[in-house]
Amino acid sequence: MTLAPLSRLASPTLSPLEMSNWLLALSPVNISVHGRDRLPATQPLVVVSNHRSIMDAPLLMNAVDRSVRFACHHYMSQVPGLRTVISALGCLPLDAPDKGQTAFFRRAMKALEDGEAVGIFPEGAAPMVSPTSPDNLSTFHRGFAHLAMRAPVDELAIVPVAIAARRETNNPVMPLRWLSLFDATEPLFQQSGWHPAVVYHQVDLLIGRPIRVDARLRSHYRSKGAGALATEITQCCQDEIATQLKQGAY
Repeated sequence: MTLAPLSRLASPTLSPLEMSNWLLALSPVNISVHGRDRLPATQPLVVVSNHRSIMDAPLLMNAVDRSVRFACHHYMSQVPGLRTVISALGCLPLDAPDKGQTAFFRRAMKALEDGEAVGIFPEGAAPMVSPTSPDNLSTFHRGFAHLAMRAPVDELAIVPVAIAARRETNNPVMPLRWLSLFDATEPLFQQSGWHPAVVYHQVDLLIGRPIRVDARLRSHYRSKGAGALATEITQCCQDEIATQLKQGAY
């Protein structure tokens, strides 16, 4: 799909979930979701997942059956057409790499305070610009754990979800250096090679065991040391997703 027809779908009458389901209906993907019974019914969520395709955010909204405010790369908010689409999907663009992430975290915490779901891809952008296998998993960054622990809500759940591609195509779409026109500060865009585009044809979405964040865990976060507990939570989510990718549907 090209950006032009995608931008025409950006109707203010559609929620991000409805937009996602519409886009998926126009795509070639066959979806199986496993583990929806694990999802909390009404709590704010921090959804974390592996990330290889531009299809990931719509797929994850379909999996959890609610709108999710996904973090997206700064450059996506700078590209005409694409900017319209990510806005319609409710995405939260990250700050430029040289600006820190203070503004992003403020917007994400406000979304959680309002009872929404926020989505984070803890591997960062690297798997999106390098050819990877469906079961590949890069080391998770722990920012999502700090976000969950510091969010101004009584309780929320961190929900790990594995995107397990069973059939896909992967083709180069543009030289990586072209993207530096939109974000000259991103080191990933300074390398040679082409940006791959992964299109899923059959995919399993495997919802793992949520981590409940409540007053007890936040007390532990403060007393044990923020970094130590954030590292534990991050590793727990990475291990859960890695296990799901290896074992498949349960």
